[in-house]
Amino acid sequence: MKNVIITGATGMVGSLVLEKCLSSNEISQVTILVRKSIKQDHPKLREFIISDFTNYSEVEDEFQNIDAAFFCIGAYTGKVSDEIFKKITVDFPVAFAKSLVKVSPKASFCLLSGAGADRTEKSRLSFAKYKGMAENQLSKMGLGTFYSFRPAYIYPVTPRKEPNIMYSISRALYPLIKLFGKNTSIKSTELAQAMVNVGLSGADHEVLENAEILSYL
Repeated sequence: MKNVIITGATGMVGSLVLEKCLSSNEISQVTILVRKSIKQDHPKLREFIISDFTNYSEVEDEFQNIDAAFFCIGAYTGKVSDEIFKKITVDFPVAFAKSLVKVSPKASFCLLSGAGADRTEKSRLSFAKYKGMAENQLSKMGLGTFYSFRPAYIYPVTPRKEPNIMYSISRALYPLIKLFGKNTSIKSTELAQAMVNVGLSGADHEVLENAEILSYL
């Protein structure tokens, strides 16, 4: 039986990762780090409220004996300033990983990245540049194993208020997008399940593009 830790457990993908971890027969304990309580009771669940996702010192003991970590916090481009977007995309996961590797150095680390992440860090697009920057730093950190998930369009199985017009259009066009093959889209439930499967059992590659993610269902 394994212990896992999750950040971003209230988001579209993170909430599904949490759901699948709680229902897994391979997992005995699920620790989540959140800003506000999710108000959920479950015998496997341990919840800790933190205010600063760049400083985990107050909850570092909760990283002990972790087998798999899932980092699912993210921000939509254009919703926050470039400075804050970089902080969320790069500084948050790096700080989380530093605490993890300090007390559970053999744990696997699963990062919710995105298609187009640029490891040259030269892209003019903040999303691509900062996602690549985060991947580079995490890859060199000495984690037990590191996996970066780069989904293409994520179809939200659970209805939600879309963050912008492009997501509204993509949702409406999903039946058409899906026709273009496994490189173009993935359901939120599929992404969450693949992340949990890889976190528990590993994968053949560090970077998993959309089609590869689907192969781990």
